[in-house]
Amino acid sequence: MAVKRLDRPAVIGPRISPKHAQSAALFLVWVGGVVTVLIMLVVVGYVLVQGLPHVSWSFLTTPPVGGMDGEGGISSVVVSTLYLIGLTIAILVPLGLGAAIYLAEYAADNRLTRLIRYAVDMLAGVPSIIFGLFGFALFVMVLNFNFSIMAGALTLVCLLLPTLIRTSEEALKTVPRGQRDASLALGATKWQTIWRVVLPGALPGIVTGVILCTGRAIGETACLYVTMGGAAGMPDSLFSSGRTLSLHVFYLAMETNAFEKAMATGAVLILIIIVINTITNHLSHRFRAKMSGG
Repeated sequence: MAVKRLDRPAVIGPRISPKHAQSAALFLVWVGGVVTVLIMLVVVGYVLVQGLPHVSWSFLTTPPVGGMDGEGGISSVVVSTLYLIGLTIAILVPLGLGAAIYLAEYAADNRLTRLIRYAVDMLAGVPSIIFGLFGFALFVMVLNFNFSIMAGALTLVCLLLPTLIRTSEEALKTVPRGQRDASLALGATKWQTIWRVVLPGALPGIVTGVILCTGRAIGETACLYVTMGGAAGMPDSLFSSGRTLSLHVFYLAMETNAFEKAMATGAVLILIIIVINTITNHLSHRFRAKMSGG
């Protein structure tokens, strides 16, 4: 009995070998990475070159005076920024990481958890000014925190929680299931497995999420404009009004003629971000080594 031969489908256009396809894909990946780095270097380099010559000791140690010429420095602004970032991260990380651990390790796949994930994804796309109005209505007016660092920090926590939850959850999911099973098989409890096995493996992704949230918190202006008040004086407590470096840059660039000081403030802002990211990475490496027994 003759076997009917099946004709191969006609190939339209030239065929590309797998080797050439891999080379082309690798080339595009490298081009994308190089372009991204170049854009970062151009932006950061321009701000540093324009701003660092105007940074002096008196600029760093005196508070803003105000006026159209933007007299004074940024000492109180730096303190307000550090207060805000420290308080925001202290509240954000336990809440965000706890929610991510629940969703990744404990929650069953049901309608409730799907609704939670949908709500988190939806909140991640809400404009920051909407969170600012929410923070003004709840923290400033209802809870009577007034225009303060506390009101701004709580508003930032609401803004950044969706980002940290999703990044941390995805980082936890990257840890192989076999590592969890091996730990449980050796007699460890579920929490011991999470603390000693899952978290060290997911720590790089979690740290990346924290760094992203920190950078966005430092650079945020819209929601802080209506919750912190923008006072230029040195804050006495977390319930004092204040302004961040990004808000100060906005005031200098839009309401005064001190563009040089705006660039100098931007340069200091970039340096603070670099220092915070470096410290965060260093602490994460030490924490991971400690948790892994290294």
